[in-house]
Amino acid sequence: MGDAILELTGVTKRYGDFLAVDRVSFAAPKGRILGLLGPNGAGKTSTLRMILGITAPDAGTLAVFGKPPGRAVQRRIGYLPEERGLYRRMTARDTVVYFAKLKGMGGRKARLRADELLDELGLGFAKDRRIEALSKGMAQKVQLITAIAHDPELVILDEPFSGLDPINQNELENAIRRLAAAGTTVLFSTHTMSHAERLCDRFVILVKGRKAFDGDLTEARAAVPRTIKLESENDLSFLKGVPGVATVEPPAEKAPHWEVTMLRGADPQLVLAACFEHQVKLTRFDSSPPTLHEIFVTLAGGDSEGAEP
Repeated sequence: MGDAILELTGVTKRYGDFLAVDRVSFAAPKGRILGLLGPNGAGKTSTLRMILGITAPDAGTLAVFGKPPGRAVQRRIGYLPEERGLYRRMTARDTVVYFAKLKGMGGRKARLRADELLDELGLGFAKDRRIEALSKGMAQKVQLITAIAHDPELVILDEPFSGLDPINQNELENAIRRLAAAGTTVLFSTHTMSHAERLCDRFVILVKGRKAFDGDLTEARAAVPRTIKLESENDLSFLKGVPGVATVEPPAEKAPHWEVTMLRGADPQLVLAACFEHQVKLTRFDSSPPTLHEIFVTLAGGDSEGAEP
């Protein structure tokens, strides 16, 4: 990919006999938001650690800004780790300034940038409060600010929404959108599909260390069969004979409605037409495109442990 900020080719990582990442390849273009998705233990954090140069791959290659990961590119990257950690007795402003200076930013510019970002994320009133006096959500936003204060070109966020309430999650989503709009490339890992569906331009789905999908939401929806949900007092078993229908499942405890799975590319309107033809009264006909969570469960072969809708 010509404009790729980040590129992985056949990357593999083992820990003893455990294969954590298995020949994974993908690229992140400039100014886009890329979601690295998967259940717990899918290899997301191991992949991020190799991109950051914390660990080295056992096979394959990584390029960040066209160079191998390491000190030469570190100042151009911002990183929010899954394991949060700030100096609890420092103030919010001093914390941001400290991390910005570690990344090479001058003191005056770092202070101006700290004030700007704290105001932007609704923490202007807490600039002089110690980290230990902040709520968990406020402290997490401060940690995000420390990752972006030095104006990195690539921002890597490992489970950034973990533990945040809905209001803080929304503010964090808006901050990520602003980064991308300004030309920053954002790569974030998550097992919460709703955030990824709202935010990402592209998705890479990992399952047991392997890449199961790489593309945008339209491509993801085309990769899985369409499922139609119907409710009726009538027996809908006759739908098995409709052209384009793969399976028909009657109502069950977990799904109190009929589920009709179409062959890939088949038109759901064929099912509706068949119901009219049989003079069936429907109280529900839902042929909505699958959500990212539904797509994930399908691509993961049912291995959705730890993946939240």
